[in-house]
Amino acid sequence: MDWSGCEHVEVVPGKVSGQPVIKGTRVLAETIEQYSRRGASLEEIREDFPSLSVETIEGVVGYLRTRLYTAA
Repeated sequence: MDWSGCEHVEVVPGKVSGQPVIKGTRVLAETIEQYSRRGASLEEIREDFPSLSVETIEGVVGYLRTRLYTAA
């Protein structure tokens, strides 16, 4: 997944081996993608990752939906 267009995701060399993470955290963007693909609700994601704001989760999931929709 190309996360370069998602304002909630960053890549920081040396942080989690340079993998895309949610800004200001060590939560892998790919992990949120996996939750979303399996149909987890925003509440379920928030429960498992309380450090993420609802707005951030909505932004990441919205970005995923946009990318998946345009890729189809």
